[in-house]
Amino acid sequence: MTKRHRVLAATAVVGLVIAGVQSVGATVAHADDVKPSAPPGTEPSASAPVPIDSNAPGLKIPQGGTLAPIKVLDIAEVVEDLGGEQRRQETNQTVMMALQSEVLFPEDSAVFTAQAAARIQAIAQEINQQKATRIRVFGFTDDQGSYEHGKELSKKRADAVQAELAKTVTDTNVVFDVRGYSEDYPIADNSTEEGRKKNRRVEITFPRTTGGG
Repeated sequence: MTKRHRVLAATAVVGLVIAGVQSVGATVAHADDVKPSAPPGTEPSASAPVPIDSNAPGLKIPQGGTLAPIKVLDIAEVVEDLGGEQRRQETNQTVMMALQSEVLFPEDSAVFTAQAAARIQAIAQEINQQKATRIRVFGFTDDQGSYEHGKELSKKRADAVQAELAKTVTDTNVVFDVRGYSEDYPIADNSTEEGRKKNRRVEITFPRTTGGG
């Protein structure tokens, strides 16, 4: 082997060692706070049941027009209790539970109220039934106060909910995505207290893997 070949071989070995080091010790970790490209929970999860050719002659619009790109939407079922404290949204792919902050935390706090743990444990039991292995816990606030304060508070509240879920979720390989979004992605009008109350929430989302609800 020439000197040049020995150098190339040594370089290849070093590259393999570095790659091996990077793959060892991977652990389940919380996601960072990078803002998604679409509002949380609105990403399409359904797929077209059969391939569709938008250029097929039978689908052409008269005068040379064509159909817009194919987009398949989930059909969502939304159930909200009378007080609006808890909202459940189901598609054929996911379950999302939204809990108003008032039922979990005192005002401007990330410390649980007395009734919070029982609500979260009930959700954790359903996660166990669904055998979900990836859970999203996202916190949100209204538009009162500074954006940065809302971001910090919404993240702390999401962290608290995740910690409580982890006490009851039995799968040790579960991955949590935990994020705080402050006033981003409101679901109601922030100009009224009723709307702001709905926007102050923590959402827990997990895949449906069984037929049960």
